Amino acid sequence: MGTAVLAGPARAADIDRYLDLPLTNRFADKSAGGVNAALPTDVTVLAKLVGQARASGIDPQRYQALLFQWRLAQATSTAGIDLAAWNPQKGFEANRSNMIKSYRLYEDLQIAHKNLQWAGMAGLVGADFGGGIADVVMMGDIYAIRGLQPLAAQIIEATTSVAGPGFVGIFPKGLQTLAYGADKITPADLTWFTNRILVMQKAIFGDLMPLHMAYVHDGMNGITEMRRAGVIDDQVLDAWRDIDSHDPARVGRGNATLLHREQYDVVGWQFDDVRNYRKADGVGAALTYAMTLAGSPSIAGVPALRDFIPFTYTTRLADGRTLSVKTPIADWDWSVFDQRWKYVTTELLPRYQNMVTNHWGELVATMKVPYETQFESHRPVWNLHKILGDAAANTVVTIR
Repeated sequence: MGTAVLAGPARAADIDRYLDLPLTNRFADKSAGGVNAALPTDVTVLAKLVGQARASGIDPQRYQALLFQWRLAQATSTAGIDLAAWNPQKGFEANRSNMIKSYRLYEDLQIAHKNLQWAGMAGLVGADFGGGIADVVMMGDIYAIRGLQPLAAQIIEATTSVAGPGFVGIFPKGLQTLAYGADKITPADLTWFTNRILVMQKAIFGDLMPLHMAYVHDGMNGITEMRRAGVIDDQVLDAWRDIDSHDPARVGRGNATLLHREQYDVVGWQFDDVRNYRKADGVGAALTYAMTLAGSPSIAGVPALRDFIPFTYTTRLADGRTLSVKTPIADWDWSVFDQRWKYVTTELLPRYQNMVTNHWGELVATMKVPYETQFESHRPVWNLHKILGDAAANTVVTIR
């Protein structure tokens, strides 16, 4: 599985090749494999090299990439993933198994370590995330997504037929594109979108699983080594101290910090890139808005994304009357960090932590279901036609 072989103990000359390397692929957006293409990917080889670097007294900042790669290889090896071959750009079918194995590892870590709540929530929500990607691929015949066009238009035109065409702009940009520009979305766009989401999925694993491996194998010593190497900052170090405290309030706070790191530092900018794809035509915004319409995390009590901020609009018209519009669609976009973070912190995180605290047995039983089954039971995008059809039927426009 690796890309390098060492006969016997690692030597100083071997170490020199791997010092001072940048983390060029930390967020999985540059290439297949690990954090730097010059590094081996075999976990045994990497362990020897890290051991040699430690024994030589080298400043950990100089072997930062080597240390990070070793911890990443520990994670992929544990999950049964070939790190060298993991390439999001090869598309969904080539990466489906990697997704399932990575989410399985997340849930296994939560089952074994009650304080690793970030991993558990990521694993549980991963089935929804992965199922949505599967559906986007299945919609690659394009006619399925173009079939949303008349339903989206019907929602908007329930308002414009009463109040005039000038009110098209009150609706979310993504809905407008689905209504009047879905024919511009091509199979190539769906492929690009899918591959970007796969990059994000690997980026999250690649950033946070090395830290989990350091903690599981070496406790806080493993985490502090990552800090001395410059892999993480003091805020993340403090988060792990909170997680290690086993004090419920601190554990919750520490996991929330990891969650913020995931959503802001790792994928925040990548979601922005996706939403702004083909910005003039609104294609990226249409696809991220479709995610928001379809998303429904499988955590007890958490509302579907579309129900979190439903669309309502009220304004006073020039003649003094009041226009009111209400329709059961999302008035926000999951790809916008501030909006996503509000949903995560007010719905996902507290309800998940409640499950850990008060429904642990039920949560573990859910996670012990084979992940293939979890994955296939969450295929949300195929519900879009029904979602938009119901929204069109239940759009209420009044002028008083």
